[in-house]
Amino acid sequence: MPSPDLSRRTMLRSLAGAGVLTLGLTACSDIDGTPDEEATSPSPSQQPGGAAPSGSGARRLGAEWEKHVRTVMSWPASENVWGDQLPDVRNDIAGLAQAITAREPVVLLARPEQKDAAQKACGSAVEVVPMAVDDLWARDTLPVFVEEGGKVKGVDFNFSGWGNKQQHGNDAKVARAVLAKYGIERVETRLVAEGGSFETDGQGTLLVTESSVVNDNRNPGMSRDQVEAELKNVLGVTNVIWLAGVRGKDITDAHVDCLTRFAAPGVVLLDKAFPGSPADVWSRSADQARSVLTNATDARGKKLDVIELQQPDPDRITGRGNSFVSSYMNFYIGSKGVYLPRFGDTWADDRAQQVLKEHFPDREIVPVKIDTIASGGGGIHCATHDVPAVG
Repeated sequence: MPSPDLSRRTMLRSLAGAGVLTLGLTACSDIDGTPDEEATSPSPSQQPGGAAPSGSGARRLGAEWEKHVRTVMSWPASENVWGDQLPDVRNDIAGLAQAITAREPVVLLARPEQKDAAQKACGSAVEVVPMAVDDLWARDTLPVFVEEGGKVKGVDFNFSGWGNKQQHGNDAKVARAVLAKYGIERVETRLVAEGGSFETDGQGTLLVTESSVVNDNRNPGMSRDQVEAELKNVLGVTNVIWLAGVRGKDITDAHVDCLTRFAAPGVVLLDKAFPGSPADVWSRSADQARSVLTNATDARGKKLDVIELQQPDPDRITGRGNSFVSSYMNFYIGSKGVYLPRFGDTWADDRAQQVLKEHFPDREIVPVKIDTIASGGGGIHCATHDVPAVG
């Protein structure tokens, strides 16, 4: 079994090389684009900056703070991935699902043979549905949902195990299976990417790390201009802000959702290393992102307000592992709550909650302990995927 000191990204690359990851598939439950009565949230005019008007039905990638039908998650499936940490990571996922379902509906995808155990762990309020998944990273495996002509559609970005770094036969089929099951139109693209690669303000601006998309392990032979043109086409965005990211140091090639996030149109939060930490590829990536974001304009031609959010003291976090992901950027914006990690550094945890409350005053700020998910190289945003409501 892999050492617990290895992050998900390091650990799973090793497992893939050893050929120990396994595969499978089946079906799920009601996750179409129809709003449920209980999935209420403030109207777009009450959201940070509001939602961009959809005009004459043009395709649009909405912001995460807009109204959701529900949140979708996946149940960790394999001991080959998590080893003796599997019970702990399942506890993390169950706790997160319970926190979210207190405020909006949650669908949890689980292998058929694991459905009953997942239901027991998560409680009756979470809708557990049978689907053969490989792991918990729903952000990357589900479609990226867009709105067009008053309907929700799903862009299938051809999930490939983060550029064929590992085998994910089940997860590669999740997007297509979900869309087919519920009659949601599938938007095809030649691009290979993951949902964690993209961050939007809902008004036409897209943040992307170049390392995770303009990369021969996903899109060989495509230039950045070609990738950008296709992103604009399938997502309906008009302005792409490229950040360099980091190549080859983690399995995702540095997704944007651990680096920087929109808090509102024109406002971005940016990861900042704990003071005194040795400079490394991640802190240099944040420095590069800060330079780009400070000089960038959004789709409306407005300058961005960049707010740095400091990581916790590595000596005070309660999680384990040399590659523990301690970025607060990997939070999730639900219809009525904002869910962010609680790492154990009281000052830093409280500060992160205060900053998010300033930008999301109409939502409850919900800290969630996710030490095993974080020690595995991910976070709350990685484990969740919003299904937007329209109309």
